[in-house]
Amino acid sequence: MYTVKHGAFGDRALAEEPTARAAIGRMFHEAAAEYTDPGHPHGCLVIHAATNCTTPEVEASLRERRNANIAAFQSRIEADVAAGELPAGADAGALARYAGAILQGMSQQARDGASREELEALAEIAMVIWPRT
Repeated sequence: MYTVKHGAFGDRALAEEPTARAAIGRMFHEAAAEYTDPGHPHGCLVIHAATNCTTPEVEASLRERRNANIAAFQSRIEADVAAGELPAGADAGALARYAGAILQGMSQQARDGASREELEALAEIAMVIWPRT
């Protein structure tokens, strides 16, 4: 239920936006809203749950989910490089890890009390370095 309701914004952005840049930017902004929603604990369950559990199976499952997100970002970025939406030399793997690090950092910041507005500002700054053709 969590991944369908609260965690689906990333998949939707990747599927609906015309470019990786638009998808990642949208994802950052939707994360700011979702991670600070007063209706549930702040941050992302998949990012933070492993720090609170002791079973190797749960830790491995959550790690696989996070790595699958990075792989989805990379695939989308690679498609944009192939389509000429990003420079030919763009490092899709590094950009995907960057996007994952920003999302994970936003989650932690939300848990530590950052507001939606503060995370929205971070999302704007994060996209400034995104390469353009």
